[in-house]
Amino acid sequence: MTKMLVGKVTDIDIKGSRIVRVGDHEIALFRLSDGEVLAVENKCPHKGGALSEGMVCGSKVHCPLHDWRIDLHTGVVQEPDHGHVVTYEVEVDQSNGSIYLTERSL
Repeated sequence: MTKMLVGKVTDIDIKGSRIVRVGDHEIALFRLSDGEVLAVENKCPHKGGALSEGMVCGSKVHCPLHDWRIDLHTGVVQEPDHGHVVTYEVEVDQSNGSIYLTERSL
């Protein structure tokens, strides 16, 4: 995946999320309380719960189905559970608030 414009920072409330589609992929964008924007695939590795509907605590999202905690920086599921989700490199253009994504390698 090449660098792709997916929206503006103002499209996402503080502590909120937004879903974007890139091809067949559904990606959840999160705006943390400090304003940082992070992006992961919108599917928990356990039962496929929509992470965009989960509660964010710090830089982790809790899956709304079974409360699995996933680190939004790394995509790694926190113990005692295990697994990972695809993360996306986020770039925010400070001059206009545009959000760009690039898929990270695992």
